[in-house]
Amino acid sequence: MTAEVVLDGESLTPAEVVAVARNGATVTVAETARERIRESRERVESVLDSGEAVYGVTTGFGDLVDERIPREDLDDLQRNLLRSHAAAVGRELTTEEVRAMMVARASTLAKGYSGIRESVVELLVAMLDSGVHPVVPSRGSLGASGDLAPLAHMSLVLIGEGEAEFEGDRLPGDEALDAAGLEPVTLRAKEGLALINGTQLTVGVAALLLADAERLVTAADVAGALTTEVTLSSTVPSHEAITDVRPHTGQAASARNVRRLTTDSDVVESHRNCDRVQDAYAMRCLPQVHGAVRDAVAHLREAVEVELNSATDNPLVFPREAVGDRASGSDSAGVLSGGNFHGAVLAMRLDYLTNALTELAAISERRTDRMLNPNLQEPHLPPFLTERSGVRSGYMIAQYTAAALLNECRSFGRPSMDNTPVSGNQEDHVSMSAQSAYLARNAARNAAAILGVELCCGAQAADFVDDALELGVGSAEAYDAVRAVVPKLTADRPIHEDIEAAGALVESPAFTERVAAALDEELE
Repeated sequence: MTAEVVLDGESLTPAEVVAVARNGATVTVAETARERIRESRERVESVLDSGEAVYGVTTGFGDLVDERIPREDLDDLQRNLLRSHAAAVGRELTTEEVRAMMVARASTLAKGYSGIRESVVELLVAMLDSGVHPVVPSRGSLGASGDLAPLAHMSLVLIGEGEAEFEGDRLPGDEALDAAGLEPVTLRAKEGLALINGTQLTVGVAALLLADAERLVTAADVAGALTTEVTLSSTVPSHEAITDVRPHTGQAASARNVRRLTTDSDVVESHRNCDRVQDAYAMRCLPQVHGAVRDAVAHLREAVEVELNSATDNPLVFPREAVGDRASGSDSAGVLSGGNFHGAVLAMRLDYLTNALTELAAISERRTDRMLNPNLQEPHLPPFLTERSGVRSGYMIAQYTAAALLNECRSFGRPSMDNTPVSGNQEDHVSMSAQSAYLARNAARNAAAILGVELCCGAQAADFVDDALELGVGSAEAYDAVRAVVPKLTADRPIHEDIEAAGALVESPAFTERVAAALDEELE
């Protein structure tokens, strides 16, 4: 487990974000990054000395870009920026979401193109390490100019305003800093803008989502392999000869997992030469569907890894020699205005992942139905997986819950396709990336619960398989893991606890790690 994360502006990984956000890893700033931060600040000071009009440094913001600000008001400009932009509402971000946003913001500042003082970055890192967590409402970001409103709430605490949680207490920002032995800063020119202009809420949440989604698709392979066995379906669709002639990376990985999970399965061997020619798509196309989800997750990972180590505020401050004649209208500092704060690159991939996770949930629900449905079941399985069906309903309504959650996933919409111009139409095309991140995480949670339903039913169905037949090595371990938290259904009982326990199992790294340990090899 990562105990310390060193920010150099170049190498922050999603796993390190998770280590900071969930596991409390400490954060330090590399000396090379500190040097770049200091040099960047010197360039801002040269702009101030030149008296040049530079957006956000000596001018107003958004539609107020043409308003020149007197030098004596520049500090007020930055403080007022945080206050006015702290306009978010709705549920408050969780501690892990806030910490993910904070470390992502510190990483982009460490690149050295934001013109912020080293002392401000040091305070942001110290807050992380001391456990001072700003209170941040979640709704208000448009994903351009970045995640302005949530980041403003985060940044207020640095100047001793807003609210923060510290050691279980909710305190005014200045009191939270004082309790942690920290002092607020007074922002100088450009610094408020450097703190709030960027995609760090979106990319922080996306980094957490990556860890969850990658684990989720592996858990789906485990659940699907168990269902394949207990329904006496074939593992032939996962044969490497099939994937070799359609060599998509994700499909091949899921097929390999199914083969590993069903190693040494007596159940598979017991019907290898049966009369059934083909299984239904929910079984037969497991590698193709799960694999497509894997590919969607990988597509998001690519963007997140780049974004965590990108300069995303505006304007950006470069050495003159780095921009040359392209810096038309800027002084020797090379201050350039652009749009790196636009979250489209994340929003579109997050919406894609929401689609993919919905399909992962959909195929799981269909597999569950094949275990429960009296019209589709194998003869060895009783209706709704209960003895004395009719008097008992067994897991009948568990499928209803899966169907309801699936319906919710299908209703989430695609925020990146929406647009509402703001700031007097100066900011006339936005990404809605934060909403995309929230919905993708909701889809992941729903999919985990739906897979939990499948695992409950898979374990229950396994109890009706011939006792003389052993499950595959991986499937047997999955069965034992489920049974450790969900007892066999011997009579009707409220099953919401079964579903919740199995869903939590899916979300836990321990589940797939346990199964992999039984196989003595990694699952993909």
